[in-house]
Amino acid sequence: MTNGVEQGLTEKEVNRYWEDGFLVFDDILTAEEVEELRAACEQPQITGLRSQKDYETKTVHSLGITALHPAFLKLAKHPAIVAKLKPLLGEDIELQHSKLATKPPTKGVGIFAWHQDYAFYPHTNTDMLSVMVMLDDATPENGCMQMVKGSHKLGTLNHQVGGRFVAECQESRYWEQPANPDDIVYITPKTGGISIHHTLTLHGSDANASGKPRRGIVFSYRAGDAHQLADTLFDDTGLIISGSRKGVVRCNVGTVTLPYRGGGMPYGSAWNQVGSFAAERNAAQE
Repeated sequence: MTNGVEQGLTEKEVNRYWEDGFLVFDDILTAEEVEELRAACEQPQITGLRSQKDYETKTVHSLGITALHPAFLKLAKHPAIVAKLKPLLGEDIELQHSKLATKPPTKGVGIFAWHQDYAFYPHTNTDMLSVMVMLDDATPENGCMQMVKGSHKLGTLNHQVGGRFVAECQESRYWEQPANPDDIVYITPKTGGISIHHTLTLHGSDANASGKPRRGIVFSYRAGDAHQLADTLFDDTGLIISGSRKGVVRCNVGTVTLPYRGGGMPYGSAWNQVGSFAAERNAAQE
């Protein structure tokens, strides 16, 4: 699965990532690869993750998909993607989670609140990022992501109300009243293109007004020495993408507020860093 675009990042692109907190690239996948992935999205093990009503009325995140279909596992390790990860995360890279993000075709629904990914699954360091692979063109009309340029430099912002974690940043001034309006950027990769954003980059998306679905596959990756502190351990958490596990943990984030959700496991199931599917696949590589 490759279209020959396996170059990494130029020095200018690396500098732009650390300055802006995101990058966008078109023409990463071929048309044939996109069609293979679209077909995989329609398989029962994927569509069965959510109800039909969910798909029609809200943005759906179908999680852990690399463990459910080989096309997504291949995509997570796509040479053109991995080549762009290494200059940002190093040689040792793991998957934190995977998901299919589907904006419903119903006009006017599918808003996703502004947030930072790191607030959901804090680690001992912030060398983490997410890659969104577009199966449809991302446009302002169909609710593409918007990002606040440079917001990854702000550190972790408040995502709590009344002491409980909520999936929405509470510091709206950064996108409602930015110092520079040009800092709010629409992220618009074409079909087969990708966006890459830092785990602390503020982002959100508006409703889909196009009347057509907007589908993207998201992989959240982490440096091999980033140790998860809270939230969910998925089947594919800890899947080795590049390099190997060294048993080294790098800690540089200081005090961390864990996302408290209540219940029997109020801080999630992240305790051994590796899900069952990832452990099986990693063992097969050794």
